[in-house]
Amino acid sequence: MKKAGAVRVAVIGAGSVAKYRHVPEYAGNKFVNIVAVCDKVAANAEKLAKQFGGKVFTDWHDVVKSNEVDAISVCTPNNLHAPVTIAALKAGKHVLCEKPMATSASEAEAMVTAAKENKKILMIGHNQRLAPLHIRAKQILQSGMLGRVITFRTNFAHPGPEGWSIEGVGGWFFQKKQAFVGAMGDLGVHKADLIRWLLKDEIVEVAAFVEALAGKKNSTVDDNAICLFRLKSGAIGSMTVSWSHQPGEDNSTVFYCEKGIMRIGADPTYTVIVELADGEKQMIRTKGMQTNEEGGQTSSGVIDTFIDCIVKGTPCPIPGEEGARSLGVILACMKSAATKRFVSVASVSPKVK
Repeated sequence: MKKAGAVRVAVIGAGSVAKYRHVPEYAGNKFVNIVAVCDKVAANAEKLAKQFGGKVFTDWHDVVKSNEVDAISVCTPNNLHAPVTIAALKAGKHVLCEKPMATSASEAEAMVTAAKENKKILMIGHNQRLAPLHIRAKQILQSGMLGRVITFRTNFAHPGPEGWSIEGVGGWFFQKKQAFVGAMGDLGVHKADLIRWLLKDEIVEVAAFVEALAGKKNSTVDDNAICLFRLKSGAIGSMTVSWSHQPGEDNSTVFYCEKGIMRIGADPTYTVIVELADGEKQMIRTKGMQTNEEGGQTSSGVIDTFIDCIVKGTPCPIPGEEGARSLGVILACMKSAATKRFVSVASVSPKVK
């Protein structure tokens, strides 16, 4: 049933992120009409359109040109994020783009410029910022209870996308031409963005091992990485990402601070645990982080936030500039792994204000 005066949304790319998150979350938003679903494989788009509505397209250019579309979700392989996003912004559409937002600094810069020049919203789907456990953790950090963060570690690991993605083994996630990077783009950019957001700080220098260790079939990208970060504040920490975590998933972060320790997402019941130096312990329950596991497809908050920006005029909390800065960290890690040197993030990052 069409909703009067609603935002007319098109979803380009009908893979798993569209199937499990974007399309059903748009369908559940009272301010949205899904008017188009596009995928080069018509059957993928047809399945979603049959369930949630919308016209089926197989060429994204036709969607971008349509006068019946107000906003677009870009859920394509990574190499198409920039071309589709830039074309959509220039055509007067608001854009929600999946992460990593681009495959190079120049692409990210062009995306940000297109949003500014056309006065349209460009939001990047860094959903970890919107997870209740991370919002609560940030409140605690900002309260000063723990004092200054000295060191940290953050992990994001699961068995790999072959069990979740529509294409499965050897699909676009595993192809360098389409994906640009593997686990670092699927998982690493999430955690780099989360650290920046939680600490309101910038990662300024990195050292990284980025490897293909797991023997993934028909893969030309990385599947495991361990990275070291130095932040502007002086804090140092590590990021581990993996597509060979068996069984289950590890999506956790630990901060070691002046006055205690905070563990986030490390316990299935108590999503935030604070241990103070004086012996006090706080065990906090929040809604957890959505996962790729059975039953883990809870609302990301991304779609509702994007639509609120359009309908209510609320400031975009994850604009293109933020996605570009987090992409810069990943670019620096890739350069570090290739050169076997410490790399300044500023030396490879997109130039955005």
